[in-house]
Parts: sequence; C-alpha cells; structure tokens
Amino acid sequence: MINDQYKYSELTSKIIGCAMTVHKALGNGFQEVIYQRALAIEMNLSGIAFNREFEMPIFYREEQIGTRRVDFLVEGIISVELKAITLLEDVHFAQAINYLEAYNLEIGLLINFGEKSLNFKRLTNKKFKP
Repeated sequence: MINDQYKYSELTSKIIGCAMTVHKALGNGFQEVIYQRALAIEMNLSGIAFNREFEMPIFYREEQIGTRRVDFLVEGIISVELKAITLLEDVHFAQAINYLEAYNLEIGLLINFGEKSLNFKRLTNKKFKP
C-alpha cells in the first residue's frame, strides 16, 4: 500500500507540474480543449503514459447504462478531469468523484485552468475496492 501511495503521489505531482507549465505558458481564458491538447503534449514530453478522452462504461446494478469519457486516464490508475471555468463549484467535485467511483479508481485530479492561478485538487475514492 505504501508503494502505491508513493506511486500516486509521485505521478500526481508530475501531472500537476505539467499542468502548471501549461498554465504558465497559456494563462487562463482558453477553452478546455486547448488546455487538454497542451497538457497531452506536456505529459508526452514528461514520459507520462495516458489515454486522452478515455471512454469508460457506466454500470447500474451490473448493467451498462452508458459511457463517459474521462479527459485523461493516466497509467490506467489516475483520472484527470479538466475545467476551464472561473470558479470550481461543488458540482464539479461531485462529478469528478462520481467518475472515480464509476471506474473504481482510487485517485483522481480535478484541474481548473480558468482561474488566474492554476487550481487543482487531488481526490480520493472512499469506495475504492482493490
């Protein structure tokens, strides 16, 4: 478990560093897709393995009821949800937590490029099942 926590910590720090580089270069004010493309370039340069717009099934009582695309699935273990809005609200945190629970991922990041300073939150899925 300690090894997993170290890997999560190291990986989320690298992702956040990439996001900071993007925000420093572009500032705020662009659409989310611009930051998504720039972050993909930055993570590639940093050697971080990811899938962009990764489509995952959503289940209810063991039946697939739809799909949802997470902005980034990093190394198969961390979801990264991007926003480009003036202020993160509770609904954005709830959405990001829902993705963690739906995909049974332990750790996620919610990153907002829309503020003057980059805003990011590490999120933990309390319902995670190893």
